[in-house]
Amino acid sequence: MIDRTGLAGFLRSRREALQPEDVGLPRGARRRTAGLRREEVAALCHMSVDYYSRLERERGPQPSEQMLAAIAQGLHLSLIERDHLFRLAGHRPPVAGAGAEHLSPGLLRIFDRLGDTPAEIVTELGETLRQTALGAALTGDASRYTGPERSLGFRWFTVPGARDRYAPREHAFLGRLFASGLREIAALRGPGSRAAQLAGLLLDRSEEFRRLWAGHEVGVRPDEVKHFVHPEVGEMELHCQRLVDPDSTHSLLVYTAVPGSESHERLRLLAAVAPPV
Repeated sequence: MIDRTGLAGFLRSRREALQPEDVGLPRGARRRTAGLRREEVAALCHMSVDYYSRLERERGPQPSEQMLAAIAQGLHLSLIERDHLFRLAGHRPPVAGAGAEHLSPGLLRIFDRLGDTPAEIVTELGETLRQTALGAALTGDASRYTGPERSLGFRWFTVPGARDRYAPREHAFLGRLFASGLREIAALRGPGSRAAQLAGLLLDRSEEFRRLWAGHEVGVRPDEVKHFVHPEVGEMELHCQRLVDPDSTHSLLVYTAVPGSESHERLRLLAAVAPPV
């Protein structure tokens, strides 16, 4: 059963504890609200202000698991806080594990401060969970993909055009990287895992993947320096720094160029033409 009073009080307390800068929002000159405004939280959770406000006022329908997951992410809740939210709303908390997509508050706080930098948060299967505007401009908007195609490694072998933004001289290495990484994750997670399912789909659909898979190669690791080919600004040599969340399998990838280099100038140009996300 939903605990409307407990749910409303918990939501208000979490909203009031957050400051605009905690979630990448400007504070403004005449701010009087303690913490975030309801409309700010609603925008972060991708829901209407009316829907969120009714929850804080002990009204409205029982929120779905999907809505709760969005609220937990928008309010930057920890896993313990997220599970508490689910219980207050009358739902069983999601099962923790490698496939979980809830982002830790610490990783989100770092990500929210990278608005002027190409960056993305990805799962161990290469599924993009968050992108900055410049990150989407660099590698393409990943939010449009669903199902197995959410994984870059899966798209690499099955979707025409998936390789277009990567320098052709690196295609063979990247194919080996994706196949090797998927083999390691499938062995780690087991035969019934999502990694194993992706491997099975790729074995059915890609001759190139079948050839690489048959080689049983493991241990291939990504290079720090990557070469992207953007349709508007051309080729860029970027350094990729990876920050791994110790409490999950998520990684924050940040792309930078050497100051003063041609790639640095092209990255600045990309920032000028990149649409917001």
